[in-house]
Amino acid sequence: MELALIIGLDTLNFTLGLLLVTMGLVVIFGLMNVINMAHGEFFLLGAYTMYMVQQAKMPFWTALLFAPILLAVIGFLIEEFVIRHVYHRFIDTILATWGISLALKQAVIVIFGPSSQSINNPLPEPVEVFGVVYPGYRLFIMGVSLLLATGTFLFFYRTNIGLAARGVIANRAMAASLGINTRFVDRATFAFGAATAGLAGAVMAPIMSVDPQMGVGFLIPAFLSILVGGTTSLLGALLGTGIIGTSSTIVSSIWSQVVAQVVVFGLAIVIIRLFPEGLTGRRK
Repeated sequence: MELALIIGLDTLNFTLGLLLVTMGLVVIFGLMNVINMAHGEFFLLGAYTMYMVQQAKMPFWTALLFAPILLAVIGFLIEEFVIRHVYHRFIDTILATWGISLALKQAVIVIFGPSSQSINNPLPEPVEVFGVVYPGYRLFIMGVSLLLATGTFLFFYRTNIGLAARGVIANRAMAASLGINTRFVDRATFAFGAATAGLAGAVMAPIMSVDPQMGVGFLIPAFLSILVGGTTSLLGALLGTGIIGTSSTIVSSIWSQVVAQVVVFGLAIVIIRLFPEGLTGRRK
């Protein structure tokens, strides 16, 4: 019973951590039809923002505010100077964001070096959950992810700006004809996606090795999650991360990480074959 509870908490922790990364990715993909290959590097920059805050002897919580703001600005600039010039050219967006990914990664290596960095855990004390001792900071990550997911859902489904954004997702031309500023929506969307990834990187940094390759570890399962759940739905992001995160954690705890990757990719292939638009792709 205790082992099952620990595996359940680990599953929930990985799934919600993955959801932090996936939320911004599915918004950019669903709204702008842009496959952002630089999303992992946005995550990486968020983690290094946490590292810089620690080196400056500033409070840990400062980075949780500073990282999404910094990445929102970076995302806004990238959209303005690069992404907006390749809209409606699907392959070009992949190449452009891949080039941005390489540039950002090399910039991090030049500035911080190729070696890994460590971040101090602000909540080192374990917490007892249903009779099981569990790391307190991992529970904090779950809480941040739930708050972000709830806030994102409320924003898109309970505000006029969110309604306008969903209108652009459904029919860009019609939304523009009704007076919606689709250009502003595109800028805000890309900035929001970058900010979400930056926050995820800052939050996850204390439990990871902060190095120039860390973004790839979350980018691939995040893409799998939105392909499995559906590329145009926030509900799809939640469903996809649940499937990918749960299967990966449970299989790796029983067998090994290699077997878990094989199972996850196999499961994703089967689901995408049966539901080419994702599990929520046909919902209107």
